[in-house]
Amino acid sequence: MSGSSLMRGTFILSAAIFFTKLLGMLFTIPFYAIVGQHGVYLYGFSYNPYAIILSISTVGVPLAVSKFVAKYNAIGDYQTGRRLFRSGLLLMTITGFLGFIIMFFGASVIVKLSDVHAQDYHDLIMVIRVLSFALIIVPSMSLIRGYFQGFQSMGPTALSQTIEQIVRIGFGLIGAFIIVNLFGGSKVTGVAFVTFGAFMGAVAGLIVLIRYWVKRKPHLDQLQSQSHVTSRPALTSMYKELISYAIPFVCVGLANQLYLQIDQFTLNHFMREFHQISKGDLELIVDCLMQLDQKLVMIPVSLSTAMALSVVPSISSSYALGDKRDMHIKITRALQLTLFLTIPAVIGLSVLSHMIYGLFYDVNDVAIGGEILRWYSPSAIFFALFSVTAAILQGINRQKVTILSLGVGILLKLILNPIFIKWFDLTGSIWATDIGYFFSILINLVAIRWETRYNYKFIAKRFLLVMIFGLIMWVGIGVLFLFHGGSTPETKGQSLIYTVLGVGVGGAIYLVLSLRSGLARQVIGERLPFLKRWM
Repeated sequence: MSGSSLMRGTFILSAAIFFTKLLGMLFTIPFYAIVGQHGVYLYGFSYNPYAIILSISTVGVPLAVSKFVAKYNAIGDYQTGRRLFRSGLLLMTITGFLGFIIMFFGASVIVKLSDVHAQDYHDLIMVIRVLSFALIIVPSMSLIRGYFQGFQSMGPTALSQTIEQIVRIGFGLIGAFIIVNLFGGSKVTGVAFVTFGAFMGAVAGLIVLIRYWVKRKPHLDQLQSQSHVTSRPALTSMYKELISYAIPFVCVGLANQLYLQIDQFTLNHFMREFHQISKGDLELIVDCLMQLDQKLVMIPVSLSTAMALSVVPSISSSYALGDKRDMHIKITRALQLTLFLTIPAVIGLSVLSHMIYGLFYDVNDVAIGGEILRWYSPSAIFFALFSVTAAILQGINRQKVTILSLGVGILLKLILNPIFIKWFDLTGSIWATDIGYFFSILINLVAIRWETRYNYKFIAKRFLLVMIFGLIMWVGIGVLFLFHGGSTPETKGQSLIYTVLGVGVGGAIYLVLSLRSGLARQVIGERLPFLKRWM
């Protein structure tokens, strides 16, 4: 595949990922309006164990298959990839069904471990069990996506992910609205209907992939018939190689879910033990940390990592060729792009936290929701840097370090969570998460330095410059609140006005500073040639 086609495919896939994540964030607005804060609590509670069980069910095989298939395709052996695809499809069907059984029949155990209020016990079990049905389909669907990606074909994955998300959200919201608003049904039933949307979305995504398969099968069969097979590796050796690819993918994919699961198992217990807090406020805190604010925080992470990770695949080729200078340039691009995009977004999200929360959710809850968002926003920098540094390690074949760094971070989170919840109240778990991620990133950076002899001085200077521009932007946005008398909105109208003004003023300040200093051209000017005209 040509370099331009590969970059186009990477861009299409990155755009699809960002679009689906954006839809997932926007989904919470009407969902919140239909089922209320308690309904969001039930939904968020069920979704995190689903994501963990899904990752374990797929064991990273879909992404690893793409790497495996690409490797054998490169030497003209299309039969080995097809053999792995067939056996992998059977394996994913079995593990998906096992994941469904574990989640369906283990729902009561998950709820008990989380120490929830007794009146929510049966509702949570029902919602978890309804969501579990998606596990029957999603692993197999993910494997088919991985197989197509092994041929450097990103279109099937991009389209199926987009259709899956649209159907999931559309089916769930329309169904919940009909049940709750038209028929006057229970909001819990509405939440269950929304979670069942995950199954319907998976069916729609699978149909898209099957259509692609039927259309392309003659060409794939022709390639297979022309294969140059020098050896026929046993399935055991293929899966041994596959697992070596897969485990790091699992670790990176599981990182955020594992941190959230620790919060899910500990927040209810320790917040009640250390602080006098009502059931409603406790549910709101859990909602914000695991669903509402978390969705907002992941927006800058999705944007920055989607663009930065597009640089990473080429690091593998530079590393394999021993071209250290080119590899260093690509590592610099990935890291500085992450910082350039994430830091200003994080600063803007933090200073506008109460306004943004009031705009998207409930103005009456901004005292808690907005405050959590203010402190949660900087975590986006850690989330993004962990993903990018882990991907760089994958590119230089040091993916095992990711397992070590994640393990250290999770251990610190487990130790610090109860202590920090006691000390810092509703922001305690955020501090524990940040420290865990900080040490994971530090280990990754040391490993990159050790293997590649990369010098971080230039990136440190970039970080300092971006922080200075971000702080100037923060002051500019803060001036707006002098006219309002504070950063807390009284109505949604105020939230909308100050959010738009804040984003506009802050974005303009950062853009002007970046353009006039030459930073924007150096970081993304080659990707966006029109920026050169501003210099």
